[in-house]
Amino acid sequence: MYPEDSKEKWFSGKGLWHEVDDKDWNNWSWQLRNRITSLSQLEEYLELTHEEREGCRLAYSKLSMAITPFFFNLIDRKNANCPIRLQVIPRVEEMTTSQEEMLDPVGEDEHSPVAGIVHRYPDRVLFLVTDRCASYCRYCTRSRMVSNAQDYNFHPALEDGLAYIEQNSSIRDVLLSGGDPLLLSDRKLDYLLGRLRKIPHVEFVRIGSRIPVFLPQRITPELSEIFRKHGPVWMSIHVNHPTECTVELKSACEQLAFSGVPLGNQSVLLRGVNDDLMVMKSLVHRLLMMRVRPYYLYQCDLITGSSHLRSDISTGLDIIRGLRGHTTGYAVPQFVIDAPGGGGKVPINPDYVERISENEIVFKNFLGKTYRYPLIGGTIGHVPNIDGIRDKILT
Repeated sequence: MYPEDSKEKWFSGKGLWHEVDDKDWNNWSWQLRNRITSLSQLEEYLELTHEEREGCRLAYSKLSMAITPFFFNLIDRKNANCPIRLQVIPRVEEMTTSQEEMLDPVGEDEHSPVAGIVHRYPDRVLFLVTDRCASYCRYCTRSRMVSNAQDYNFHPALEDGLAYIEQNSSIRDVLLSGGDPLLLSDRKLDYLLGRLRKIPHVEFVRIGSRIPVFLPQRITPELSEIFRKHGPVWMSIHVNHPTECTVELKSACEQLAFSGVPLGNQSVLLRGVNDDLMVMKSLVHRLLMMRVRPYYLYQCDLITGSSHLRSDISTGLDIIRGLRGHTTGYAVPQFVIDAPGGGGKVPINPDYVERISENEIVFKNFLGKTYRYPLIGGTIGHVPNIDGIRDKILT
């Protein structure tokens, strides 16, 4: 069990900002205005390594740095390898591009019929509504556009995106992402969700957001009422490490759940962050306690400058193998690779099947024991007088 895996030890409090008035601290606009965005600010609170200092100096050309005071408080400032620190503080390794890495690793741009729409799957679209986040993850798949540090100049064309969805009756599922959609104002979110709900063929609306983790103060009663009004709106949050499961995040998730928002979690497998079975087990247990279903565990995308954070695929398989059968089934996410170049999400599973013959399938359970199951038209055909047995059953 992870050492801090108890409800009593979940983080809460203002930490370095203990003198800030509660009214300000709990105001999401205050949190955004007071983000750490420069090297000089960062050095006020943290003794940086050489790699971090150089990374901060160069971040403006790749992906901006921004860390909310709330999330910064989760960093263990005495540990240069703190898993929270590794996720949000730039490092000089980000400037090294390996041969296999790409600016657009999952091929979104080539599946974009209009600005902000990615239409890869037949019945669903990704609708990118902003290029801003509360804090910037250093492994971001969309670092080419998020924060605009690389002059990608993404400008969401919301009306064009809505028109595209309205004109394509095959689209039944819309995922709002970005950047982070929850940085939009209540008024704009109300408008977007209202427009989508009026489209007859749109059945399923989702939001991908890390705001509840970086900025739980954003989950207000007013925002929750918008979700209730336009529901059901499904939401995937993004939590990578047990330390991120704060009292404030738990409260935000409960507020969302009580507003009718089904919650799932998407984690990215990251070296030194969560590439460890016990860390992952603690994380998925905490998620369930917060009413969040572990959904995906992603192999880190081949984004430029991410090789220092990418873990081996075999590590992900070992983690899934260590969870399956050893904890609640609801707690086991699906391990996936978002296929490079635009192939979509592909599930990667441990090998449980030993062989499939003409008569049976032979497989192992979570303890490694072997079992057999007969195939239709296979083993059952060897049972003597099967027709007579069937007749007796039917009568």
